[in-house]
Amino acid sequence: LNDNPSHYKITLSGTVKSPKINFDPPFLMLMPVPLDVTSETAIIIIPQDYLRQSQIKVEIPELELEDGDRIYPFSVQFPKEQDIVLLPDGTNKELICHIRFRSSKPMSFLGNIFFTDEEEN
Repeated sequence: LNDNPSHYKITLSGTVKSPKINFDPPFLMLMPVPLDVTSETAIIIIPQDYLRQSQIKVEIPELELEDGDRIYPFSVQFPKEQDIVLLPDGTNKELICHIRFRSSKPMSFLGNIFFTDEEEN
């Protein structure tokens, strides 16, 4: 440089990664159980590319039975935490989630339970 008016060009390139969440297992099938008995399973939530802490929110479906009653037979619990945390090595900590189903009336269901972060991803 030393008072030399030469121009220098710097080219930068990069990749933008959007945060996403994966699940293990990728879908859930609970076994049939007698009425008023809880069926439960654990899933692992695998966050990827989160650069700052965020919290997982869950939207549980309300189901309408044949007689018109509306119920929430599913419940979701995070036994430790539901915060997405960035680890020192640049990865995100996995979360454990328990999903339970219980109904006092016979029913079956095929649908979605939605997991979102604080930015609605």
